[in-house]
Formats: sequence, structure tokens, C-alpha cells
Amino acid sequence: MSEAIIKTEQLLFRYTTEEGVAPTVLDGIDLEIEPGSFVAVLGHNGSGKSTLAKHFNAILLPTGGKVWVSGLDTADEDRLLDIRRQVGMVFQNPDNQIVASVVEEDVAFGPENLGVPSREIRQRVDAALQTVGMAEFARHAPHLLSGGQKQRVAIAGVIAMEPACIVLDEATAMLDPVGRREVLSTVKKLNREKGITVVLITHHMDEAAQADRLIVMHDGHIVRDGAPAQVFQDVEGLRSLGLEVPETVSLMYELRKAGVDVPLDTLDVDSCAAALFSLLTQGKESGM
Repeated sequence: MSEAIIKTEQLLFRYTTEEGVAPTVLDGIDLEIEPGSFVAVLGHNGSGKSTLAKHFNAILLPTGGKVWVSGLDTADEDRLLDIRRQVGMVFQNPDNQIVASVVEEDVAFGPENLGVPSREIRQRVDAALQTVGMAEFARHAPHLLSGGQKQRVAIAGVIAMEPACIVLDEATAMLDPVGRREVLSTVKKLNREKGITVVLITHHMDEAAQADRLIVMHDGHIVRDGAPAQVFQDVEGLRSLGLEVPETVSLMYELRKAGVDVPLDTLDVDSCAAALFSLLTQGKESGM
């Protein structure tokens, strides 16, 4: 098995306060994320998921324990630039990440700061905008774009730095359903076609269901870790944490409670419809 691109060992974090006594936000997190994987981190507000994300490219440093990115210790100040080349961050509000008045200039900003030669920057910008489906907007003003388009430009700016991993910290929280679909489609394409590791921090169940692996956080701890189809079957356990499950799973769960034999691993509408169709077909064949 290849070396983890991100690894934490007994990660502990407390924010500093004027009073000097701060609550523990992350409490002994042990985690490994494999290269090329698509991982969603789910949890309610205050669970620690965004604080965890900010450790993945050394925006925050551990109070205790360790974080490694491609084998580099995030506490090593001399390797900070190397770490941030490995892991790119996309945040909740794209307006906070867009720094230029023209889309292509904004996408070029990161590579320029990394000292990439001008000719290569041009190639990277064109390729990044093409990848996120924004090439036709290269000369547009970012402030005239929709929320989903702005977030795709922000993702292009990260792609242009050629990171091995992209962390999206609640990057769809401010978007409408169309914008959310645009962003999710883009990151799934990056993961599938480019082999970029994706870590999606979210509170949307339908987004979490699209990942290969789902990590659930609660009060600074990892409380569930597995394939979404497996994790979401624990309907009551998740509800006890203040979380819901995808609507398709909830429907099947209610049917099972009513005595109907249906599966709980139906994470999308198509698989849910297929399971119900199969049930109805079997019922007709048996003379129900």
C-alpha cells in the first residue's frame, strides 16, 4: 500500500484564548488518507471537521501530536512551502479567494507566487480553466460570475499549482443546488481523471454519499469511518449525533421499520427506485 498523503497521529488541538483556558477542538485524531482517494468528512457545526481540514496544509499546527503531508512534518517551518504545494485549500466563500479582476489572472496568481516560469503558467492556467469548464470565461470579471462559477475558478487556481491533494472546506455551503452540483462534478472529475486526492468537508448528506470513504466527526473525535453505504446504514446512531441520512436511506429505513424487506444501501435516487421496482415486481410475481 502506498504511503498516506495525509497522516495524523494523536492530533490534539486547542485554540488560544485570552483567558488561557481553551476547550479541546480535536482530541487524539489518528487518520490516514491514501493518495488518489475521495474522502468526505461529515459532522455538525462544532464537530471539529473544519479545524481538522486546516491542519492538512499547515494553516493550523497541532497543540499535540503530529500531522504529516507526503511524509513532511507540518511543524517543520522550512518545509511549509513544500507542504502547501502538496495540498491546496478551497474555502466556503469564493470571494475571499479571488484576488484579481480577470479570471485568468486570478488562476495565475498561485503559480506566480510559486515562481513558475511565465510560459508554464500560461499552460497551467489554460489547462486548469479547461478542466473546471471555465475556459470560455478566461477574460471575464470574476465578480460577474455565479457562485458556482466563482468556486470553480477558485478550484482552477488551486489546480494550477498542481497539488497532489485538494481539500474543500465547506466549499459548497454558500451555493445554490446548481452551484453545488457544478462543484461536486468538478472535484469528482479531478479525482477520477487526474488522480488528485480529494478531501471534502461538508454537512450535506448527498455530497458525503458520493465519496469513496466517509469520516464522521463528533466533539473532536472520529466516530465513524467507512464506505458511505456502510456508514449511513446506522440511521439511529447518526441521528443520535444530530445528523441525518440521505433521503433515500431514510425512506428505506422507514419501510424496513414497517416490515418491508428493502436494502439500506440505496444512496441515490436511481438505486432506491430500482430496489422499489424490484420489490413491486416480486410482489406481482408472488401474487401479492
